[in-house]
Amino acid sequence: MSWTCLTLQTDRDHAELWSDALSAQGALAVTLSSQATGAEEVPVFGEPGCPEMPLWPHCQIEVLLPMDWDASSWLKQVSTSLDQPVPPHRSEIVADQDWVRLTQSQFDPIPAAPGLWIVPTWHEPPDPSALNLRLDPGQAFGTGSHPTTRLCLEWLTAHPPRMQRVLDYGCGSGILTIAAGLLGTTQPIGVDIDPIAVQTACDNAALNGVSASFYEPDSFPNFPPSMG
Repeated sequence: MSWTCLTLQTDRDHAELWSDALSAQGALAVTLSSQATGAEEVPVFGEPGCPEMPLWPHCQIEVLLPMDWDASSWLKQVSTSLDQPVPPHRSEIVADQDWVRLTQSQFDPIPAAPGLWIVPTWHEPPDPSALNLRLDPGQAFGTGSHPTTRLCLEWLTAHPPRMQRVLDYGCGSGILTIAAGLLGTTQPIGVDIDPIAVQTACDNAALNGVSASFYEPDSFPNFPPSMG
């Protein structure tokens, strides 16, 4: 199976307007990014509770469509619904690929902290003598690449929680809970509001041979203070 990919050029004032309209008109996928590349590219983050960052001055919208659609006519239909001219764009064919293998190729082992590697299951550990935490990217947050995760992993390796209980609230993939377990905690516990994250964390802990407990907030037990 192949698809048609349209790449539209627009500005920050119209980017979200077009993105929403393209999605509403049945696009299979819509991706908004900066036209800048390399050193000129500036990331835009959206964090809860933080001031909203403006989009890039010059934006690029990639739209994935079924091959049997008349892409030009469809794009004109969207522009009519917006009462906007069709922006500059190009069209190309996206051939089917082994998407799993392609996705895996984007994730290499990460040296997360001194003596600690995050290693996807399709890779061999670069340093077998190190502490190797096996983790595959998935639906839950936490692959070891985010700066906040890396800082926590660095702190844990510098201060191993041996003979201590560790509570990872908002555990995502369970990466910090599992790292704490590998580093000697007696009772690694993770909590997340997302049931998919809880199940993912359980699976990841089992993959690493770590006996950890994961809960949604409403099912979190009332542990006695002396339990350790």
